Amino acid sequence: MSRKHRHLKGAEVSCCVKYFLFGFNIIFWLLGAAFLGIGLWAWAEKGVLSNLLSITDLGGFDPVWLFMVVGGVMFILGFAGCIGALRENTLLLKFFSVFLGLIFFLELTAGILAFVFKDWIKDQLNFFINNNIKAYRDDIDLQNLIDFTQEYWMCCGAHGPDDWKQNIYFNCTDRNPSRERCGVPFSCCIKNPAEDIINTQCGYDVRLQGDLDRQKYIYTKGCVGQFEKWLQDNLIVVAGIFVGTALLQIFGICLAQNLVSDVKAVKANW
Repeated sequence: MSRKHRHLKGAEVSCCVKYFLFGFNIIFWLLGAAFLGIGLWAWAEKGVLSNLLSITDLGGFDPVWLFMVVGGVMFILGFAGCIGALRENTLLLKFFSVFLGLIFFLELTAGILAFVFKDWIKDQLNFFINNNIKAYRDDIDLQNLIDFTQEYWMCCGAHGPDDWKQNIYFNCTDRNPSRERCGVPFSCCIKNPAEDIINTQCGYDVRLQGDLDRQKYIYTKGCVGQFEKWLQDNLIVVAGIFVGTALLQIFGICLAQNLVSDVKAVKANW
């Protein structure tokens, strides 16, 4: 049916809505594909793809899962929104709206629960960090994530440097032959601005010293407390990001529903 005939019948699909939704979602689609590609490449480098059972071997959290899950969700949403808008496919557009609405509902629920059960969330974060401390040397991606976290928030361990006694390479037992015994990773060390090269041995034997002496060389605050402080200091920014994300999701749902209504109105006039 021609656009002229659609117009005469009093109903037509809005080109602005259609191509805005298409352009917005093709970006998400491509970003999702890129995230999935990075995740698959990282797993291929670690030999996971040649032995899928090794996915469950890691005792801690594999950061590649972030790329896979986020990339997968973005790819599916982007595909449904992009093709649904381009082909004026009401089934894909409805799937896009429902999927986006479900994500919005889950985010809202998670936010409310995190506010109501703050102590429980804090305990879970403590458990999560300590569990990954145990697996620090098991996966290079996890190791880099922990090092980045400790450097960024200037912290060491979940509640302090002594949390590193849970790792087999850093504990102080007589049976531990590691040179890192009674130490902490280099990411716990207070950086000297004058040094261009990172001293990866700066944390050796540091836990043999007293608390006052440790403060000269390493961060003594735990990452749970530092993360809590960071949230309080950046509460407006974090809230703004959540509100902005929610508004974008609502906007996307409204656009998709508007396009569905236009398509149905046009079909009703055929």
